[in-house]
Amino acid sequence: MRLLTFSPHEGKPRLGVLLEDNIVLDVGLAYRILFGAKPPRILKDVRSLIASGNPGLKLLEAVRDLAVKTIKLNDAVSELLAKKALHNVDSIKFHPPIPNPEKALFVAVNYWGHAREVGIDPPEKPYFFVKLRNALIAHRDPVIIPRGAIKPDHEVELAVIIGREGKYISKGNAESYVFGYTIVNDVSLRDKQIPIARLGIRWLHAKSFDTGAPIGPWIVTRDEIGDPHNLKLELKVNGEVRQEGSTSDMIFKIPELLEVASDGVTLKPGDIIATGTPQGVGAATGRFLRSGDVMSATIERIGTLINSVVFEL
Repeated sequence: MRLLTFSPHEGKPRLGVLLEDNIVLDVGLAYRILFGAKPPRILKDVRSLIASGNPGLKLLEAVRDLAVKTIKLNDAVSELLAKKALHNVDSIKFHPPIPNPEKALFVAVNYWGHAREVGIDPPEKPYFFVKLRNALIAHRDPVIIPRGAIKPDHEVELAVIIGREGKYISKGNAESYVFGYTIVNDVSLRDKQIPIARLGIRWLHAKSFDTGAPIGPWIVTRDEIGDPHNLKLELKVNGEVRQEGSTSDMIFKIPELLEVASDGVTLKPGDIIATGTPQGVGAATGRFLRSGDVMSATIERIGTLINSVVFEL
């Protein structure tokens, strides 16, 4: 399934499921129409749904299937569903699929091609940094480059969405902690990233500035992805390919990332683990983002995340 957080026009965020023909089902409203009852919280919020585990997914699937079946009946209920609970993706406002994660962890230098292009020897084990919630924005939202920044850069990444709580997760059992996958663009300010002597990279202002982590458009559940280490990644700027690669080029695979990330840190349902970027970043090519640019980050079997670039005045 493809799950998203959206609002029709300026309404409150809701849980949606992407159906065929780019139609979004408002799950909570569909439940209310079909059963004449207030929907449970797990059908109104993605993070609550994930935390509910398999029972929540089964309920969601049942509501989706019944809604699709009912719409074909051509009666009063089907007409109400079609009018109130169905939306074309072009008519909605996207929100980050997980609007309120407890943690968003990003791993640095995790593709062989990227390590070579920037001339960095990969670390002996995954090296994580944090992006704060203020950085998260949705599909179609603009990335606002802060005043004074002159070298904004793009990084298309596969993001893992954690499905259940875990600490000291073993590599052999890591897959069971994965709920699904989405796309994230780790926008970085290279001029603000320059290390300070003895202290290292300035992570806060280089990586966690407001709007610096576009994510979405939706989460694809684990069962629909298959092997996450055999997906094509691509990032275009104004239609021109800047990054191109495959998740097969990861230095540390997802099980090892989860094992290291959960070493003393409890991962929670809805947490985000971004898995690194392939070659082609501006830090290597010298081609940085400009005001008015449009970034399109695509990952096979997930979709495309699109965001424009605006320089703050």
